[in-house]
Amino acid sequence: MRLTTEEQAMLAGAQGPATKKAMEIVVALANIYEAEELVPVVSAQVAGVSYGNLGDAGLGFLQEWADQGARVKVPTTLNPAGMDLKAWQELGIPEEYATRQLEIIKVYRAMGIAPSCSCTPYLIGNNPGLGQHVAWSESSAVSYANSVLGARTNREGGPSALAAAISGRTAKYGLHLEENRRARHLVEVNCPVESVADFGALGYMVGQKVGDAVPYFRLNSHAKPALEQLKVLGAAMAASGAVALYHVEGVTAEARTGTVLADDPVTMTVEHLKEGYEALDGVARDIDLVWIGCPHASLKEIEKVAELLAGRRTKAQLWVTTARDVLNAARAEGTADKIESCGGRVVADACLLGAPIHEMGFGSVATNSGKGAFYLLSHLGMQVRFGSLFQCVEAAISGRWLP
Repeated sequence: MRLTTEEQAMLAGAQGPATKKAMEIVVALANIYEAEELVPVVSAQVAGVSYGNLGDAGLGFLQEWADQGARVKVPTTLNPAGMDLKAWQELGIPEEYATRQLEIIKVYRAMGIAPSCSCTPYLIGNNPGLGQHVAWSESSAVSYANSVLGARTNREGGPSALAAAISGRTAKYGLHLEENRRARHLVEVNCPVESVADFGALGYMVGQKVGDAVPYFRLNSHAKPALEQLKVLGAAMAASGAVALYHVEGVTAEARTGTVLADDPVTMTVEHLKEGYEALDGVARDIDLVWIGCPHASLKEIEKVAELLAGRRTKAQLWVTTARDVLNAARAEGTADKIESCGGRVVADACLLGAPIHEMGFGSVATNSGKGAFYLLSHLGMQVRFGSLFQCVEAAISGRWLP
């Protein structure tokens, strides 16, 4: 493997022990994946933020690195925490959990990372361009960066993304290479795919079938999916499979600019979404919590929730999770206040999947997120209802899931 003079110096410790440690991680991964060289990155996005995922051992690992003088070289954002960093008490987060969570954020801040805790960094300024190399670790964000933006990143682990942020380098293999970005699976979608839940169900189905391959979609009954639909499509495929890049004909970055479909692809046809809905939807009638915002909600999605709630009052808890900057925008235009006046909450910084939801007494959750439903079922053992945004808001109002 070839290293530049600067990279050799970093590896030798010329920029201190923290950068040396980061380079050791990056070079070790490069050797494992037989990369011929490293590549500079323009940004990083680091997972491993919620205390529920990291625990005390993870916090200790981060603290040790920070104590060695670790500082990021490129703009870096964080994945969601396990709570709203400002309003955690209002949400009923246990104090011991909150204390540890805030310690984790403090360590990241010491490394020069702003506490912009979101799985949608592309909505808050971390927005790389076509062909730019980045080191991102949140699976849905990786999918969006590669697919919709046309940037280049592998699905980094939390430590490797942080190592890339500190060194400014990542290993040049996988989806950083042109030859690995062509689609070898053609997905002909012949049924209507309209709502966010529809795209989540479609993503779940395709992810299960293609694994970590690159699919190419022809949406034969849908003209042009919006940002909100594309982010849930990629998120669901990354959850049920390990898809880090997809193309949508005439829509996503590389599908608009070149030939990205292999000459002899494996073809699958989707005639209906029944399989996806049946896999993600459960049988619970009573709903404790309705969760919107996986991946984090855009301002448009928050506005739609407010519109559906208007003049009514929630019986079940309703959380709309989003990035802090998006919450501030929703607060400025009065949308967040409208939701809260109806009994809902717009929650910044957090992901329900990393929150102490069992300790908070939640047993059943309704969501319109394919990824969210998949992980609530498979990882957290929750009772889940999966459906449209309209169905979810109605469940929040009545406290029950209505067909």
